[in-house]
Amino acid sequence: MTVALRYAARSDVGLVRSDNQDSAYAGPHLLVVADGMGGHAGGDVASSVAVAALAPLDGESHGPDDALDELETALDDARSEIIARSDAEPDLAGMGTTVTAILRAGNKLAMVHLGDSRGYLFREGTLTQVTTDHTFVQHLVDTGRITPEEAEHHPQRSVVMRVLGDFDSDVTADLSVREARPGDRWLLCSDGLSGYVSAETIAETLADIEDVDACADRLVQLALRAGGPDNVTVVIADVVELDTLADGAMPSTASAVVGAAAVSRNRPSAAADGPAARAAWLSRKARSGSGTTQDEAGEDDEPGDAPPAPPADAPAPTDEDEPLEPSPRRRGLALTWVAVGVALVAALTGGYVWTQTQYFVGAPDGTVAIYRGIAQSLGPVDLASIVETSDVEVEDLPGYLRERVEQTISAGSLDEARRLVEMLADGAVDPEPTKSAVPTPSPTASPAPTAAAAGVNLPAQLVALVMAAADEPEPIAGAPTHGTPAMTHTS
Repeated sequence: MTVALRYAARSDVGLVRSDNQDSAYAGPHLLVVADGMGGHAGGDVASSVAVAALAPLDGESHGPDDALDELETALDDARSEIIARSDAEPDLAGMGTTVTAILRAGNKLAMVHLGDSRGYLFREGTLTQVTTDHTFVQHLVDTGRITPEEAEHHPQRSVVMRVLGDFDSDVTADLSVREARPGDRWLLCSDGLSGYVSAETIAETLADIEDVDACADRLVQLALRAGGPDNVTVVIADVVELDTLADGAMPSTASAVVGAAAVSRNRPSAAADGPAARAAWLSRKARSGSGTTQDEAGEDDEPGDAPPAPPADAPAPTDEDEPLEPSPRRRGLALTWVAVGVALVAALTGGYVWTQTQYFVGAPDGTVAIYRGIAQSLGPVDLASIVETSDVEVEDLPGYLRERVEQTISAGSLDEARRLVEMLADGAVDPEPTKSAVPTPSPTASPAPTAAAAGVNLPAQLVALVMAAADEPEPIAGAPTHGTPAMTHTS
């Protein structure tokens, strides 16, 4: 039996982001999705480097036994290139990317996975998530601290624990091998899809739309209709048996590169008309100042009738006359303003009380601390206060963690904030100088110390920002289940 892949790849910048930091590749033997992170300057570079390192594997030169080794070697090459680029360009320090890739070797599929991009298998009407999100929230679910339902709305659902970057040279990817079975449909996607479109809707779309190109387009549009706040990238591949295909129905062998790694990386969103697309268009128009229009002139209000003149024999008012009672209209207006004032005071009071139930981790003075409240002020009133301090210095953290702490990290409770501080302490880089094989940045650049440069192994619980853990129900037709890799090597 000879099998092949019929595939399609799509990537969209979304309706909020100004640039696309996702990259993807689809070819006869290789499927890749990479979701970059590290701010405006670095995410697109990291994902492009990952795709460039993996793309040469798209060929017949490897067999089933060495496919996993080929993937690991390509990841090591990508990591080395990311570190080199970060050292050469300090503005890129702290960049990283998720990687989810499938390499076909004969009738076997070797998979490598890092981060919270996902791999799904749709087989015989059932959708199975075959990858595990390397996120802080998924860790909380796995340890029983929160439920999958709570994870869907957790404020830290975007904190990724493992990625390919310049800050952790010893991170271990999930590796597995599966059978390429004719009739299977594979989906690789960034969290721009899985974070905003339910698994049930994804399963229905994969089942209803047979053409891979049309199906990929539909999934992207579903994410955009959900608001499209993130870059959206999907790769779909059907496993087909060549011996059963009619003449002229052979799958294409041309590779496809989309997203930041593509020549067309600056392409605007392909969002179809809808509420989210129209809202995003109006927002862009407002920001650019080109969306101002003249209001149409409305009809003038009809003037009110003049009050009747007093009778000719009416006595003139004197100083002894009692003052006139205010009109009902004015009394009503006064009561309205009083009610508005009371409501405003109540809202401000309630808002302040709510802020004091919130916690976050920050370091405005260079030392990591836990705060109660929110990192804002209301006029002269500071809405945050220090609850606990720590011994962790911001300058001892790797670059990507330093940036996250400086931006503050919200926590659902004091205990959760303490756990975050403990993980930050585990990830702090020893300030004492150590020997390093990584080139030292120039003195003028002074980039943030990386884990690779400091000779430190970070804990698995830390990395950068990206989004969502999902529920894992029992497998039913058309609904997702959580699959177990046939062969897995994890840290």
